[in-house]
This record gives sequence, structure tokens and C-alpha cells, in this order.
Amino acid sequence: VVYEQEGVFIHSSCGKNDDQDSLISGVLRVIEKESEVIVDWRPLDDTLDTSNILCAGKDSSSVVEWTQTPKDKCSRGADRPSSYEAEWDMVTTVSFKKKPHSNGDVTSHANGESKWSFLFSLTDLKSIKQNKEGMGWSYLVFCLKDDVKLPALHFHHGDSKLLIKCLEKHVVLNESPQDKRILLVNSQNKSLSQSFENLFDEPSYGLLQKLKKDPYTVTMGRFSKVTNYIFDSFRLSDTSTQRRPPSEMADFLNDAIPGLKINQQEEPGFEVITRIDLGKQPEVSRREPVSAEEWAKNMDSEGRILNVDYIKRLIFKGGLCHTLRKEAWKFLLGYFPWNSTKEERANLQKRKTDEYFRMKLQWKSVSEEQEKRNSRLRDYRSLIEKDVNRTDRTNKFYEGEDNPGLILLHDILMTYCMYDFDLGYVQGMSDLLSPVLYVMENEVDAFWCFVSYMDQMHQNFEEQMQGMKTQLIQLSTLLRLLDSGFCSYLESQDSGYLYFCFRWLLIRFKREFSFQDILRLWEVMWTELPCQNFHLLLCCAILESEKQQIMDKHYGFNEILKHINELSMKIDVEYILCKAEAISMQMMNCKELPQAVSEILGIESSSVTPDSDTGEDESGAVLSCPTSLYQSISTPVVAANGTRDSTEQMSETQSLTPA
Repeated sequence: VVYEQEGVFIHSSCGKNDDQDSLISGVLRVIEKESEVIVDWRPLDDTLDTSNILCAGKDSSSVVEWTQTPKDKCSRGADRPSSYEAEWDMVTTVSFKKKPHSNGDVTSHANGESKWSFLFSLTDLKSIKQNKEGMGWSYLVFCLKDDVKLPALHFHHGDSKLLIKCLEKHVVLNESPQDKRILLVNSQNKSLSQSFENLFDEPSYGLLQKLKKDPYTVTMGRFSKVTNYIFDSFRLSDTSTQRRPPSEMADFLNDAIPGLKINQQEEPGFEVITRIDLGKQPEVSRREPVSAEEWAKNMDSEGRILNVDYIKRLIFKGGLCHTLRKEAWKFLLGYFPWNSTKEERANLQKRKTDEYFRMKLQWKSVSEEQEKRNSRLRDYRSLIEKDVNRTDRTNKFYEGEDNPGLILLHDILMTYCMYDFDLGYVQGMSDLLSPVLYVMENEVDAFWCFVSYMDQMHQNFEEQMQGMKTQLIQLSTLLRLLDSGFCSYLESQDSGYLYFCFRWLLIRFKREFSFQDILRLWEVMWTELPCQNFHLLLCCAILESEKQQIMDKHYGFNEILKHINELSMKIDVEYILCKAEAISMQMMNCKELPQAVSEILGIESSSVTPDSDTGEDESGAVLSCPTSLYQSISTPVVAANGTRDSTEQMSETQSLTPA
């Protein structure tokens, strides 16, 4: 239930006197059910028994009856440890079955309890008529596509603005040119209103609206069903148009993500990146993960890390053995200061534990009645429950419907809503939390590590999606420098906006690699080596690896989407890390690196040519490059193909220092 309002009356003309209406009080709800949104009104008498909720099916010839699963199946958690808050029944167990219903009987329930009860799907809504301002109670009249007008709903307790705002999240409402009181549901271009992941299968309510409302769902879903049919949505009603120009495709995405400006042509104010010879990519090898012994050797008697840069280099080149992750991730994510002692960290954990449980108590103590009056908290809870339910269960930590790990996921995310109520919960955050919780195995530590991670990722989830816009533009800039020919090909196939990378960036490749591989990838990225925005170079590495197949097989718009989506769980993490590092070295060695690229990678003054002996330009400015990464690390290494290399080979590779 995403909207609920009591005190919504029908004024029927069946009173004792002809000039007096009979007032029928009821409850109006908007219900999200998978890909459908249902508007439901029923008299108060009908709302007492919620065991059966009738919802319109995909066509008007049937309804779906939701029946509560028997109580014995709902009783769960009795054997859970008390620390996992066993009283919280996280997963709502609801089953559903088809039930016959006569066609067109929209205003009465099949059980015959009330002739006034009605419900309909938003896909059937044609228009909404509003009352004149200042003329008594606020009311709305819903008109369906078969021209059935439902009884006027009078809002005695408040107005209808919240309902309209709720509906606008799912459909586009425009004022009628003839009557400003009438809001028309924009149903033009039906094919566009189907989301990528459910094309041909489920009704939806506008790709643009879904992108604005829920980029997670649109981009997390299956691209594999996208076919040429989607181009019908871009062509609108002009059947003579065989292709949308790339500039119009960019406009389409600019509408969906306002402010996204990935050039399809030269525009004033943009640096034109011409073809630059970056030279050959160097050979790069990986070492074995950092061992507990190596970690301990780099710590003094009080528990301080002695050489932070050295440890970061080791982690970047090989990652961590799993037993170290619980401790090392707290440093990498910024929960523990690198220069802190064991005693200081113990005191910090004690303070943070108290702070966490105070925040958790805030939402745990909210009653059902209070939550009904707090729509934001109710929305956050609903989204969290949906996301927790679809957590990747391939890891044993999250196996089973009532697994304690899932309970903790829910509680940590709800507590985060108390910590940052303005941002609250946005779908996709659970993807970022689940590996952290798995590693920490502790509710409090997982929460504060997640808070630190969200400090880095915050902009990805803001309503204006500023972080996503920036990253897509930066990725386009880097890819154009790396391979302008490939960029041109993507643009010729209406794919120059790199929208297929949205999911990679939004949740840092969480859906592209196996659970164990993502642990390795994230800890490498958290070192912030060898440059800023290394995750964008990982995107470049993946795309460059797939370039040959995409271009040789002449993939078009749909095939590119499908191909990129099907890479999920098939990418070799060690190979891609090697390739991305090689690209970073290639770019940092370039003496004519464009200023825009220098800024993205955090390389100062790299567009000038340094003196070959001193490393200074004519003005004396010293180039700033993270050369320390390539200093010798005298440990065994593992190449991307898993073979073991000698120490000498490693030293040779690392002697390649940026210009």
C-alpha cells in the first residue's frame, strides 16, 4: 500500500429524502502489486476484514484474489537468537489465485459485500476530474478508458493533492486544454510505456517516468528481451522513420535523466578530444592476496598501521585473504582511522554501538498508527522489504526466507533511514550493504562501514542523479580517448550515451561479478589507487574487451544492450583488474593527455610535456602522478590467467613509471 486515506466519502442519492445525499464513508488506497498499480475504494464495513483483497487482473475479465497464507506458515522466527529481533516478521507471506469475474462489473466486488466498492488498474484510467477550488469538499471523479465514470470521491479529511502526487509517480497527468479541472492520462505511445526488463510481458507506466522514479528497477532488470520493438517507441507514430537520429536518442535520455549531456556532436564549451596515440598497453600482473602475516608485520605494538601507502599498494595488487577482510575493510572504508591504536578503535566501536542502537530504537518504537501518518517512513519500509526479498541467495549467509542475515539487512537499512532521513532508502542500496554485512558478521560494524560506503556513493542515489550524470559523461570522455573509433561506432548504433553502463556505475558492478569476486573488486577500488575514478577505467576495460565482438558482428542498439547484459557473472575479475591498471598506466604515461581526462583521473598538469631529465616543464611545475604504486613489491605474483610469475617479472613490470 503506497497511499491510504480514510474519510473519503461517496455521496449517494439513495437517502430517505430526494434532496439529501447518503454519505458512505470509506478508505481509498493505492496498491502496488508487482508491475501493476491498483486504485481501491471500499466502505469502512468492507475494510474490517483484510484477509481478502481483490485486484483487477491484466484484463477486465478476471480479478486476482489475494488470500493470506495459513497462520501456521506465517509463524516464524521462534527459534531465532534474540539479538536478531525475532519479533520482526520481515517477509509477508501472501499467495494469490485467479478468480472468475464478469466483464465490465468494475463497481462491485465478486463477494457482493457492497455495490459501492470499486477498484481499477492505472492502465485502465483515462482521466481524472477535479472540483473547482473553493467549492466545498475536494473531490475527484475517475473516468476509465471504456468511458465508465466511477462515483465521485469526496475528501472530507484533507484534500486530494497527496493522491494526485502519488499517481504521478506512475502515470503522466496533463491538464486538458478544454477544461483545466480535468487531468488526462498520457497514454500516447504504448510501446514506450513498457520497461526494458518486462517488455512484452507486463504492463507498465512510462519508461521515462520509471527512469525518474526508479532507475534501479529499469536498469537492474533483464535487457535480454529488448528487440527492435523498442524502436517503435522512439519513432512515435511516424512509421516512415526507419531510424531515430543519434541526437534525438540523446534527447530521449536527456529527458529521462535531466542534465545528462553526452555529446553526439561538437558543442560550444566542450573540449574536443582528438585522436591521440596512447602507445601500447603495458603488461600487468597481479600478486597473491595480502596474508595475515603481512598485515601483522606492518602494525606496531599499539596497533597502528606503520606504512599505509605500502599496505594499500599490496591490497591494490592482490586484494586481501578473507580472514583479513573483517578488520581491513574498516580501514579501507574509513570507519577506522589508519593511524588509530587498538585502544582508540575499541573506544570508537563502543560509542558507535550506543549511537546505532539509539537510532534503531527510533524506528522500532514507531507504532502502526504513527507509521500510517508518516508516508515517507512507510515508503522506505516498503522499498526495503522488496529489495531484501530479492537479495542474492547464492551466498549461504543469505539462504532461506527467514535467514538471520536477511533480518539484519532489513534492520540496518531501516536504521540508515533514521541516520539520513532526507535521502532515506533508494532501491539498490541493499546491493551495496549485503557484501559488507557478509564480511563483518556484525550488525553495528556493518552499519558504520555501510555509512562510510554511502558517503562515497551518496550522489548515485540522489533524486537528481547528479552523480550518475557526471560519471556517464566522464566515462564517455575516457572511452573516446582510449578508442575514438569504437565510440563513433556506438554512436552510429544510438548507443553513444553508454546507458548500458548505468547498472555498473549505480551499484559498483555488484550484479556483474560473483559474490566472491565482488569482494575482491571492491577492496581494490577502495584503495583509491592508482588514480581517481578507477571504476571508470574498469568500465573501459570491460567495453574494450567486448569491442571486437560488438563491431565484428555489427551489433545494433538492441544487440549491444543484450550482449552487455549477458556479460553478468561471466567477466574474469583478475583479467579486468589487470587491463584497467594497464589503461591507467597508458594514460598516465601520455605526454599530451587532454585536460578533461587529467581532471577525471586526478592527474595535475599532465597536458604539458615534461623535461625528460627533471620531470619538470619549462615553467618548473612538477607533474603529479601516483608513481608510488609501481615501486617494487618483492612478493610472488599471479597473472590474470592464474599462472604464477617470478619476482623478477614483477619488478620488471613495476619499473614502468608514469611520465
